[in-house]
Amino acid sequence: MPVLVLMTRQGCCLCEGLAEKLQALALPQAIEQIDVDGDAALQARFGLDVPVLVLRSPQGDQVLPRVPPRLMGDSLRVWLQKHGFSGQDA
Repeated sequence: MPVLVLMTRQGCCLCEGLAEKLQALALPQAIEQIDVDGDAALQARFGLDVPVLVLRSPQGDQVLPRVPPRLMGDSLRVWLQKHGFSGQDA
């Protein structure tokens, strides 16, 4: 079953904002958060591009397009579904 992973870093207001919006969706499964600064490979890959959402599934990891910053609530839920994550899958 697919899992959403939020690539983030401490002190990033965009990361904190996206995390809050995702939590407000009350998805049946918690979003996994990974601080890219704790892993040199992730820091090299994502650098200053955070926040980044990754859809982790048995088929592998898929980096999702950047979430438009104004999306929230049902619009964010629809965006997630469009990109392969359904809250029912969690």
